Amino acid sequence: MKVISSIQKNLTTLPPSIYLAIAVLIFAASNSVISKLIEIGNYHLVNGQNPISSCNVLFVGNICALALMFLLFHQDCKPTTVKTLTRQDWISLTITGILSGAIAPWLIFTALEKTNVTNIVLIGRIEPILILALSVWLFDSPVNFWTIGGSFISLLGVIITALLGSSGEIMIMGKFQIGIGEILVAIAAIISSISTVMGKLQLKSIPIGIFMIYRNILGTVIFFLLANILYGVQHFGQVFSPFLWQWMLVYAGVIVVIGQLCWLVGLKNATSTQLNLSNLLNPIAAIFMAYLILGEVPTMAQYFGGSLLFVGVILSFMGNLHQPKPTPRNAMETPMGFKGV
Repeated sequence: MKVISSIQKNLTTLPPSIYLAIAVLIFAASNSVISKLIEIGNYHLVNGQNPISSCNVLFVGNICALALMFLLFHQDCKPTTVKTLTRQDWISLTITGILSGAIAPWLIFTALEKTNVTNIVLIGRIEPILILALSVWLFDSPVNFWTIGGSFISLLGVIITALLGSSGEIMIMGKFQIGIGEILVAIAAIISSISTVMGKLQLKSIPIGIFMIYRNILGTVIFFLLANILYGVQHFGQVFSPFLWQWMLVYAGVIVVIGQLCWLVGLKNATSTQLNLSNLLNPIAAIFMAYLILGEVPTMAQYFGGSLLFVGVILSFMGNLHQPKPTPRNAMETPMGFKGV
């Protein structure tokens, strides 16, 4: 912990915008990197199996992320602190851990095998819209005309992307098609939005370290059990492959460690405008990374839907321009897209 604190102290010499920009670029590349790693694994089969399967990546990646969380937040996990949690706290933490730590990531990783990264990025933008709606409904959060208009236009962009830019596997009313991958991303966004709102409630009384570490541990265990039930034990047959671990250490070091560290350092002194701008630029950066890493060229449907999403996010950005800076706890859970395992 002293090492991490020392690193964070030395890094604060640069403007927070630099660290937020680095974090945004790293998080934006996460989906594309995962797809690329799975593709690399297909060319290095071990006993006929891809060692870098989506399940292995999620399982091993969670273990790597857990090590980082213990370094960052072990002070929150003292026995005296843990004992202060009530039975209701543990029940709500368990629900959140299963939803956001196991089910949502599994849906996203499965979607990566069904559709392209650009669709995942665009359709995943439904999450901030749902969080806004839930916050207004449950917390009476203040909302203005710009934010409402931006959310409506963004939702229209998501619908257009899902119906016109999908992989086309399920017919709707005999006219439009929507793929399994797009459906999985939408479900993951719904689950993530619910768990994020629940998390905001929990963080009022639960230390962030306990919240993140318990969610990670529970999510890893539940995912492992779920994958064994659905696919069988042999699905993790190559989980100890050196080829898998050498790539996961690189992934964890860049996406998890450097990305999260830059995000933590950046949000400490960032203004509300800078944080909102990070949220605005994330989907654009993610689509660019998909083109750069995977060679994915957006379709006309994705250009059209993405343009509406971009307009909607700009309007929402204008609406949030004068909002007070969120607390570090809320900023940690900013729905800016997939931020690594």
